[in-house]
Amino acid sequence: MILLSIAALAATVPVATDGEPVMAAVEVRGHYDNGVGTSSAASQGSVTAALIANRPALRPGELLEFVPGVIVTQHSGDGKANQYFLRGFNLDHGTDFATFVDGMPVNMRAHAHGQGYTDLNFLMPELVERINYKKGPYYADEGDFASAGAAHMGLANKLKENTASITVGEHQYYRANLTGSTPLGEGNLVYGAELGHNNGPWITPEAFHKSLGVLRYSQGGSDNQFSVTGMAYKGGWYASNQIPLRAVQSGEIGSYGAIDTSDGGITSRYSLSATLRRRGSDTLLQANAYLVQSSLDLYNDFTYFLDDPVHGDQSRQTEKRRMTGFDVAQTWFGKWGGLEVNNKVGLQGRYDYLSPLALYSTVKRRITGVITESKVKEANAAVYFENTVQWREWLRTTAGLRHDRYRFDVSSNIAENTGKVSDGVTSPKLALVLGPWARTEFFINYGEGFHSNDARGTTVHLTPKEREPIDPVTPLVKTRGAELGVRTEFVPGLQSSMALWKLRSASELVFSGDAGDTAASRGSYRSGIEWNNHYIAAPWLLFDLDLAYSRAHYTEHDAAGDFIPGAVGKVASFGATVTDLGPWSGAFQMRYFGPRPLIEDNSQRSATTAIAYARVGYRIDRRWAVSLDAFNLFDRKASDVDYYYASRLPGEPAEGVNDIHYHPVEPRTFRLTLKATF
Repeated sequence: MILLSIAALAATVPVATDGEPVMAAVEVRGHYDNGVGTSSAASQGSVTAALIANRPALRPGELLEFVPGVIVTQHSGDGKANQYFLRGFNLDHGTDFATFVDGMPVNMRAHAHGQGYTDLNFLMPELVERINYKKGPYYADEGDFASAGAAHMGLANKLKENTASITVGEHQYYRANLTGSTPLGEGNLVYGAELGHNNGPWITPEAFHKSLGVLRYSQGGSDNQFSVTGMAYKGGWYASNQIPLRAVQSGEIGSYGAIDTSDGGITSRYSLSATLRRRGSDTLLQANAYLVQSSLDLYNDFTYFLDDPVHGDQSRQTEKRRMTGFDVAQTWFGKWGGLEVNNKVGLQGRYDYLSPLALYSTVKRRITGVITESKVKEANAAVYFENTVQWREWLRTTAGLRHDRYRFDVSSNIAENTGKVSDGVTSPKLALVLGPWARTEFFINYGEGFHSNDARGTTVHLTPKEREPIDPVTPLVKTRGAELGVRTEFVPGLQSSMALWKLRSASELVFSGDAGDTAASRGSYRSGIEWNNHYIAAPWLLFDLDLAYSRAHYTEHDAAGDFIPGAVGKVASFGATVTDLGPWSGAFQMRYFGPRPLIEDNSQRSATTAIAYARVGYRIDRRWAVSLDAFNLFDRKASDVDYYYASRLPGEPAEGVNDIHYHPVEPRTFRLTLKATF
């Protein structure tokens, strides 16, 4: 009904470009929209389709690496959500970083594998018009999972050209892609379809296959617009999960081998979404609504023969989900005593229904027992208010207040773990923008935020495996952050920003989907500095340099140590992009992912990973173009991700062996694309 209401309201409306109204002039710079006067924090910005199209990506999830400081890796098969890192966080599969596509939240609550699970395999990069990103809990319109940051990916309402492409590569990789747009009635119809396959370098072929399609209809432009979008995606794969270092060193398996070759998964996602933007003389209405149906069967074996020395420790995590929600905001533009003022009120809601949400013991994907099986209903509503005042030409403030209310309803096969819980949280926000002076402005930001814990963890009283007593987790975990920043365009062609930030979390309590129970942790404190630079050296040449350093530790001392496992400390990336140099184009991207503590006492640390991507493109004529992408250009032997924990191989002690478990980066690989424009 919400979707139909938006469509009906918009039927007479011819949404403009994404992003909030601002009081200063916006300067658009081709690949970026991060000019002075366009944001309320130094760490906020936008990336346009021009840059997205010109850089190679190994996986769709790497679109988030356009957000400065974000690292995207993989510890399993390509069909599984990526592993994300930002601002001293090992975000796992998405906790504490909120991602949206066409207004739809991608992070999954009460997920079978991990809270905040963010799988972007349903997305076609060719249809992404821009990425608006924010960092820190400073924004009233951002709620769950957004403490470290948020990214909003907008889809194109009209494409400049229709294209068909085929990409082939090593390890039986192929991708066939079709995108285009055509006038329909008073609007435009955008369409996209993709088929893909990849075996990867793994000894047991990954056999990842995916198919997806997109249809989007929109009307209007400028400040009045609406759209309706349908998306469909299916995928399946076998996975080489992280492997124990000792097994590789002994020669039992190779670096691209696996202990359990039947790990992997099957997933699907179908959605319908609608967006509306309507501008009046002194008002702006923005709204979106969505329906999503998704499923996942995920097979993992991380400890091999530790829990079950005979049959092994493989498990199946299963969920079938229906999700619906909306986001409506009204902004009023006016004056108070001669001062320019914006007042914004927003209402958001979301409902998730999962049945079943389960964890099974399996052998070679065959179910051998039920560990836990639940039906979950989770609902939340949020209201927020935001006030922006231009006090002087050099002083602007934005103050906000947000309240979220949650309801968890869990029915479990373990009676003691059935229950209902409610919780709420209020989050104030404040931003001060000073300047500009000499094309330079300064920012002061403060905000409180939160992330929700898995619904099952809020009602749990017995561990699913051992049936031992356990305390429920806190439903909503508070965070508090602050930031000082500066952004300048003093040097012609250069956009440079620096941010000094800190973030405190009341607790790192999480529900472990891998184990089916809660994993208690302490409160945490993170701080760091970021320096981001975008330089247009010539109309055809763009350079990027992003540096980030952070520190993370628990706030309560423990004899085990105070380091946070997986917390990223140093991140760097350098990029050079060449566009329209005659028929030639190209790109080079280098990323550095620094060492991380793997356990609390810091006695075990990950290695450094430095990987380069490159692309060379050539336009044959107006219709045909060809490009060659190289991934891991220098063929570095490194890890995508590392962990340290106990596992057991056949013949080892019953208590297992503590060891580093890692997932190697893929070796150097090339992919060739032929694209036709019509």
